[in-house]
Amino acid sequence: MKVLHIVTLHTPTHDFGGPTRVALNLCRGLRAKGEQAALVALGDNFPAGRLPRSVDGVPARLFQARHVLPRFEVSGITSPALLAAAPRMLRSADVVHVHLMRDLITLPVAMLAARLGRPLVLQTHGMIDPTRNRVAQAVDVLGLRRVLKEADAVLHLTPQERELTEAVVAPDPMGPAYRLVNGVAPQPMREPGGAGRPPTVLYCARVQEGKRPQDFVGAIPTVLDKHPDARFVLAGPDTGALADDMLALARSLGVGHALEYIGALDRTGVIARLRAADVYVLPSIKDAFSVSVLEALSVGLPVVVTRTSGLAPDVAAAGAGRLVDSAPDDPRNGARIGRAVLELLDPGAGAAASRAAWRLARESFTLDAVVDTLREIYGAVCGRVSAGPSRPTPPRAP
Repeated sequence: MKVLHIVTLHTPTHDFGGPTRVALNLCRGLRAKGEQAALVALGDNFPAGRLPRSVDGVPARLFQARHVLPRFEVSGITSPALLAAAPRMLRSADVVHVHLMRDLITLPVAMLAARLGRPLVLQTHGMIDPTRNRVAQAVDVLGLRRVLKEADAVLHLTPQERELTEAVVAPDPMGPAYRLVNGVAPQPMREPGGAGRPPTVLYCARVQEGKRPQDFVGAIPTVLDKHPDARFVLAGPDTGALADDMLALARSLGVGHALEYIGALDRTGVIARLRAADVYVLPSIKDAFSVSVLEALSVGLPVVVTRTSGLAPDVAAAGAGRLVDSAPDDPRNGARIGRAVLELLDPGAGAAASRAAWRLARESFTLDAVVDTLREIYGAVCGRVSAGPSRPTPPRAP
């Protein structure tokens, strides 16, 4: 089976984050099971404009990004060359898997795939929900609602995401819905922190407002009161141009000496940092199903996440970390996170959460199991498409 994964953007520093990482993970998993999976995306910020032909071992067809609407950031980039090549690429695929957002690449490609009658799978990553933004509403009318209704499968991470996506097309029905969680490759259990080593607290995600790095920095004073030698590492691409502000915030709090910003990391670097840390913190208030949290769990690293994140119920049920209450611009966010970190720095509590985190990733979120589910979805989609328009719609996933 030949599968094309269409995602908006890939850069050397993984600026687009989750959707591209999920697409690459799924492609690798599919290829390991004998399928022909490849990535199609825009490429940007590569040295001398030399776009790679593979990414992390996955064959890739990258097209140079053109910033036609800079004020819309990633939603305002496109490539006439990609759109011109799309009909030929789509006709050659058995399944077209689009990681959909309101943009100038994934949406037009999804619309074209539907028009060509190609088996179409949409994955929204929590990015498609009702909006009051007039530009986004216009995009919905011009094509998003139609493609959601015409898709052969619409994948959701959580029941809440499915409900929000369905609300975009209501009162019309959306295409058949299936739940597909994110998955990560199993990893060996990390070694617990040794005596004499300062405790290390890690943030490893895009440095932008939506991820709330300021709440990570705000936790530092609370932790240093009990562990004055603790180190805080801020890692990830500075897509929000906030890294300098975070360092300045730490200095203003009198804890600048405890915070280090190390920039973007490749996959190997991410895993190495996770293995070397004692607690992982992601303060994002709205995060559908964070791959970075899954990667932390996969090495047995306890996590601190907000109650509103998609993985919060799983973390709580397994005892794999701590949940915190959080709200935008609430000055208490940092102290709450700090107290949760302190709980996990207790040797007994930390060891228990570490074992629970590793088990949770192994039992519920392995990439191998996710890919098996995805292949079943592909099979159902291809079967319905070949059966013609009179095929019955299968029951929706819970």
